[in-house]
Amino acid sequence: MKNVFLISLLFTHFLWAQEELKHEVFFETDQFEITETEQSRLLVFLSAIENIDIEKISIYGFTDDRGSASYNLALSQKRANSIKTIFSNNEVDESLITNVDGKGKILLKLIQEENISKIRGLNRKVVIIVSPVFPPKPIVEPKVKTAKETLEGDIKIGDNIVLDNILFQTGYSYLLPESIKTLEEISKVLLKRDDIYFTIQGHVCCTQNSRDAIDRKTNKRNLSLARAKHIYDYLVKKGIDSKRMKFVGMRRKFPLGGEAKYDRRVEILVTYVSEIN
Repeated sequence: MKNVFLISLLFTHFLWAQEELKHEVFFETDQFEITETEQSRLLVFLSAIENIDIEKISIYGFTDDRGSASYNLALSQKRANSIKTIFSNNEVDESLITNVDGKGKILLKLIQEENISKIRGLNRKVVIIVSPVFPPKPIVEPKVKTAKETLEGDIKIGDNIVLDNILFQTGYSYLLPESIKTLEEISKVLLKRDDIYFTIQGHVCCTQNSRDAIDRKTNKRNLSLARAKHIYDYLVKKGIDSKRMKFVGMRRKFPLGGEAKYDRRVEILVTYVSEIN
């Protein structure tokens, strides 16, 4: 039985080891800006790792064999840095990125002489390696008073209410499926509490210098605004008077300091409470 357990443990570890994900981004000669085609490929990769519990991300830049060693080292670093910037713009937690290194040139290995151009093209790249956590971390939800409970209680002007469990897909204003039920409950409370006037504030995670993130749907840097408007449009459809609401994008001005997914959020700022007759 002990041997069976050890074999099972080793097999499980092997499976997790195999789940290390790798992606390569290719560049034009002497360039470190990513092309539109390569950016599309990278966004597909980012979507694939969204639901993985990540231990670390490594980003390594390379060049082909032409040019001086110092030039290639600098160019490979710029390529790695450009990929890190795209990760940040698309709400990837920078604390997970443990390596962003330019490795310089890859020496040319000839197979056939006519393949030189193709081989060099494949050497002008950044390699991204995503390592999952083993074993997976247990999910610990923050213990706070729910938005529904708060909205049903005493409300005053200036109250800022985090809409708990209203979470978004990375890089999008689309809600995660488990958030729909919570939003439905909140909309019912707000229909009853027609004395509350409020501003819906959208937030993003992981960008640099309090910047907004890029909305992958529109490729515009206004994701926090798009998230706020998504909630606004939903509440309007549920019958809540649009005159009671406004929506704004808060970019990444107020990170919560916990897991990155909780910064992909919306909040309600109470701006006025009318007297109930």
